[in-house]
Amino acid sequence: MAIKYSVIAPVAPDSVDVARGEKRHFWRAAATVGGLNIGLWAFDRYVQHGDFSYISLRTIRNNFKKGFIWDNDRLGTNMFLHPYNGNLFYNAGRANGFNYWQSGLFALGGSWMWEMFMEREYPSTNDVIATPIGGMAIGEVLFRISDTMIDDRTVGWERFEREAGAFILSPVRGFTRIITGDAWRRRPTSGQLFGTPDVGIEFSGGARVLSFTHRKVSDTRLGGAVEFNMEYGNRYEGESKKPYDYFTLRAGLNLINRQPFLSRLNIMGRLMAEELVDNNVDHLSLGLYQYFDYYDSDTISSLAAKCPYKLGVPASVGGGLLYRRFLPGKLAFDAFGHVNAVVLGAILSDHYMVDERNYNLAMGYSVKGGFNLVFGRNKFSIRASQDFYRLFTFKGYARGIDLTKVDYRTLNAQGDKSTASFGVTEFSVNLRVWKRLFLSMGMEYYFRTTHYRDYPNVRSLSLVERMMVTWKL
Repeated sequence: MAIKYSVIAPVAPDSVDVARGEKRHFWRAAATVGGLNIGLWAFDRYVQHGDFSYISLRTIRNNFKKGFIWDNDRLGTNMFLHPYNGNLFYNAGRANGFNYWQSGLFALGGSWMWEMFMEREYPSTNDVIATPIGGMAIGEVLFRISDTMIDDRTVGWERFEREAGAFILSPVRGFTRIITGDAWRRRPTSGQLFGTPDVGIEFSGGARVLSFTHRKVSDTRLGGAVEFNMEYGNRYEGESKKPYDYFTLRAGLNLINRQPFLSRLNIMGRLMAEELVDNNVDHLSLGLYQYFDYYDSDTISSLAAKCPYKLGVPASVGGGLLYRRFLPGKLAFDAFGHVNAVVLGAILSDHYMVDERNYNLAMGYSVKGGFNLVFGRNKFSIRASQDFYRLFTFKGYARGIDLTKVDYRTLNAQGDKSTASFGVTEFSVNLRVWKRLFLSMGMEYYFRTTHYRDYPNVRSLSLVERMMVTWKL
């Protein structure tokens, strides 16, 4: 956020609540992970009647014999829904006293159990990476947000509202509070593990225009959009050592015909940091960060029968510098720069169309940078940023193979053997019009260049323009 208002004054956690919340219950956590998998399998088998859910000892034996392969589910399934499911496994550990790193092992165990035992499709390499690592990012964010809603001192309707909100955000935590009785037990302290953090929240709504250019064909679609932006913790408190004491969350929702409802999701969580400079004028800190990035679009129309862009990065970690300086004339300037390793990514393909997948799985790196300039005590701000991804698809399919006739259940390929570059350039201005109400104008510029081993290179451009009203809580 260029301009951040705190929702409520920060309050440190109570030591009694922290000690109670850190009591570990391994078997309850493990049983929750197993129950989640069994419950999901039963729904798929007896309600959805999914063919992959008809398991037996033979399918389990085949899974162990064949081993892991790259699967062909759609982008939203592999890069968002699987990490969301991993968040449930993760919070089985988190809600039972385990810390960030320990809870990640529950996410890994839950994912491995599902891949090996709970479906007849061969175990998925990308799922066993995206589910636990992406689940840790989504899971810790939802766990901490749910923590802000809990207050064991309240009763009646207020208590119900708080518990219901926490359950919706973190269902496993809410369920754990119900079976332990914490959901209605009254205490002299709030029960919050992190106290009341320094949180800024903003909601935006307005118009969004998506324009796409591909091989001299251009098309445009106009619609509405809603955005949610959250900054949790103090970005300049560089000595923090606990994962996700500081994180940012940004989600964009499309109200545009023929476009996916979730257009983007970005999470950046600080795992640890060290202050290098901290005085009345300058601040500079170095940190280790985890990232979750998701961008999705769909075909605009028959005129441009191509998806503008698709990118999923559920597993990424790297180092970043954060700088702030106060300037004369009521000006404030801050900037950031990050270099990250992409353990697993996905990017739109022009040729790999197998089952539900139209993207290449890959790994590589990303570089991110940007700045905020704030004028006149939060009256006006300018923000600019650039994210660049370089993704490598190493395991392609054999030359000459006919993808329309291939058996997608046994094909083991990341996609087209290729090297892809993807960039997101953003620029926005925010003008305060009344109290915490702002007029926001901005644009997003997406470009993709893919160098294929077996096909001509492809370059495509997309431009998003938006005019929105933003309310900062």
